[in-house]
Amino acid sequence: MSIKQISIFLENKAGRLYEVSSALGDANIDIHALSLADTSDFGILRLIVNQPEKASTTLKEKGFTVGITEVIAVEVEDKPGGFAKVMKIMQDAKINIEYMYAFVEKTKDNAIVIFRVDNIETAINTLEKKGLHILREAEVLDL
Repeated sequence: MSIKQISIFLENKAGRLYEVSSALGDANIDIHALSLADTSDFGILRLIVNQPEKASTTLKEKGFTVGITEVIAVEVEDKPGGFAKVMKIMQDAKINIEYMYAFVEKTKDNAIVIFRVDNIETAINTLEKKGLHILREAEVLDL
């Protein structure tokens, strides 16, 4: 039930994000969610796309350093305390969150948050037992 995320290492200079987005657009790859973490010298662009393997190949052919990582997409109640509820479940299960970012779309009254955790299977099982919906890759790509 995990989904594939591509991570691209980028030099922090003008035009690099355009080069990535242009290459993906030219390859007819749709970006569904993204996060950019940077320093003064470089950044890591994380993307949820409709064709992760094709995106990885396309970007590698353009000279980018690309990796594919498994993440989970969790529906979180979009109301005060909704996010805290999920954090409490993860804390109680001692699940370490390496990073996370919000998804652009919402499902009904819920937000979607992408999590990279230290143990995906434990996270999925724990969250599902608590009644949270973990989106399948097809569900994410249909949003």
